[in-house]
Amino acid sequence: MDAGSAQAGEESSPGSEESSRGSEESSRGRAAGAETGEGPARAGAAGEGPAREEPGTERLEKAVRAAEHALIEYEIAVETFRVEVENFSRLHHQRLGPVYARLDELDAQIAEAVAARTGDPDDIRKADEKRGAVLPMPQVEELFFGWIDSSGMLPEAQAMLNEQPVSPPSRVRPSEEARKAYRDLVRKAHPDLTQDEAERERREAFLVRVNKAYADGDAAALAALAEEWEAGPLPEPLAELLRSEELYARLEWLAQRKEVLAQMAAELEESAIGAMLKLAPDDPDTLLEEIAEQLLGQVSERESELARLRES
Repeated sequence: MDAGSAQAGEESSPGSEESSRGSEESSRGRAAGAETGEGPARAGAAGEGPAREEPGTERLEKAVRAAEHALIEYEIAVETFRVEVENFSRLHHQRLGPVYARLDELDAQIAEAVAARTGDPDDIRKADEKRGAVLPMPQVEELFFGWIDSSGMLPEAQAMLNEQPVSPPSRVRPSEEARKAYRDLVRKAHPDLTQDEAERERREAFLVRVNKAYADGDAAALAALAEEWEAGPLPEPLAELLRSEELYARLEWLAQRKEVLAQMAAELEESAIGAMLKLAPDDPDTLLEEIAEQLLGQVSERESELARLRES
């Protein structure tokens, strides 16, 4: 992930290094197995207790574990950045939408004042264009019961359709307490840490709740989920140990999953909001305040310009 992204950048680099080390160890493990002349080796599932000692599998098991943990760290980085992009978008619309609307109205009034003074057809055309950009489409709100306006679906409506809180978040980046609890929970409960299908489904359902609590910035809910996880059933070990061929397949799957996450990360970074967040990777909430100050300054300048035009 790009080092410039707010959260993904600072957390993905260690994962990338671990993944590289894992790939190197995988290659060495493959070579070691070939030199022994043994048949297919048997190894324990990653994270499921000690495996039976057989030539050529110890390094391969380590490579799988390293790749799994690297993937989880990268996924945490992508998800935390996605939450920040979404929160920034909603807060930007809530806090700055009225300011943008005020700027559009002032631009229209200035253009109309200029056109009234000059009578120039080109100035009149520009004034009409500015005014047309401000006026809402008639009766659109009534058609969709207030869920959509002339610029598209309202954030509150989008939140309801996506089963998110209707009220915008209080800040772009959740608190450090929530972020730490979230990372710890994902590292413990991630579905990729098990090969058992039933246990994987249980973990996936649990992480849906974890992701929602983090997106809400709800540290208390995350703490309750941490207690629930600690008190929950431990995954049972697999009945059979994984063969070395399956471990190689596991490494290939992890690499493919990393490619999917990398694509998601790239799309987030290339979005308009993602690009804005790169301007303030350490404190995106302050960036909103700075943008608001700049916009209010532009409003003041336009109000002064409009006053001069009307007085002259």
